[in-house]
Amino acid sequence: MRLGAVADDVTGACDLAGRIVEAGLPATVLLGTPSAAPDAFPTAGPGCAVVALKIRTAPVAEAVEAATEAARLLRDSGATQLYQKYCSTFDSTARGNIGPVADALAAVAGGASAVTIGTPATPGSGRTQYQGTLFVDGVPLAESPMRDHPLTPMRDSDLVRLLRPQTDRPVGLVRWQEVQRGADAVASAAVDGHTLVDALTEHDLDTIAEAVLTVAAERPVVAGGGAGVATALARATAGAASDGSSALPPVPVTGRLILAGSASAATRAQIAAFPGERLVLDPLELDTGRAALDRARDALAVRTDRLAPVLVHASAEVAAAQRALGAERAAALLETALSELAAFAVHELGVSHLVVAGGETSGAVTAGLGIDRLRIGAQAAPGVPWAVASSAGRTLAVLLKSGNFGGPGLFADAWEVAP
Repeated sequence: MRLGAVADDVTGACDLAGRIVEAGLPATVLLGTPSAAPDAFPTAGPGCAVVALKIRTAPVAEAVEAATEAARLLRDSGATQLYQKYCSTFDSTARGNIGPVADALAAVAGGASAVTIGTPATPGSGRTQYQGTLFVDGVPLAESPMRDHPLTPMRDSDLVRLLRPQTDRPVGLVRWQEVQRGADAVASAAVDGHTLVDALTEHDLDTIAEAVLTVAAERPVVAGGGAGVATALARATAGAASDGSSALPPVPVTGRLILAGSASAATRAQIAAFPGERLVLDPLELDTGRAALDRARDALAVRTDRLAPVLVHASAEVAAAQRALGAERAAALLETALSELAAFAVHELGVSHLVVAGGETSGAVTAGLGIDRLRIGAQAAPGVPWAVASSAGRTLAVLLKSGNFGGPGLFADAWEVAP
């Protein structure tokens, strides 16, 4: 199997690729859609290539166009199975973009005859689906911190009810009791459209992956969801034992920097637990000019110990900034500032190792550094892998994490497995 995945943000792409590597297959992440990528797959054998887009909250037409281009690129580069990677908390609005992108990928895979099968469930990250309800660490989605997400507030936990307004195709549900009957039962229950499948355990995901492969023998199918089903597909190909493909070339440590743009509960806990030096950025001050950014640049420049990580994050008043400026404006100001600080730290100060928290922030930082490809390595936490990349001829170690992932000690402990 050569798995070609289209991810709706950078950290989701890294999440999927990191778990694929842990399952025993090599994986590469392409940032954005290059015009051609004949070497998209990391080896001539089984492997995974992920195109990381920034389409989770993009206008629907823009998201569909980008996803279609990425899927065609992956197919033309040798993908034998397409995968739609969306957030394991089903981040979307009533218009999309999960449904419209699923329609677009099905069209690339085989048009009207193609179906999609998947689930956001990723038990290793506390995401499970039961009777069509998505749970986050045992709490229904609409009762979790995602209820108050500034861009995609999730006020319903029923996935079928969430997906139906986003697509004209039928939306079906395979309940957990049916999953226990095996892959053939799941395959038989799939609808001619989009099928969401309950999953509580890794074994359930293996059953879903087997069902995807069963359906794929008869008709075009796009697998999808969080990283869970993709990992199960990798296990089906590589077996349980890793082949050592997570090994990355060492990157000499010349500086460490953490940039946190996420306001998620997990990232806030990581910021609170970080024991080292920190710099704080206030979006309200960023909106008035460059003084706050210049102050942060100067503070980084005068540090004599660049091997000790320093954390740059948003002020505790970010909610007030969102109310005053609007959530999108406040986020854009912070992302732009963190991207500029990353470029300054890497190219002027020689920083070699970066941890970036937040999907939108990670997209802004990698774009600012001109990074177009990541070679994925070992995970610092489930769904949070290190990677090696190149920026203007410099080799960097980067860890791009979803705001929701990782334990409180991640910012202090991640360096232990860094390349």
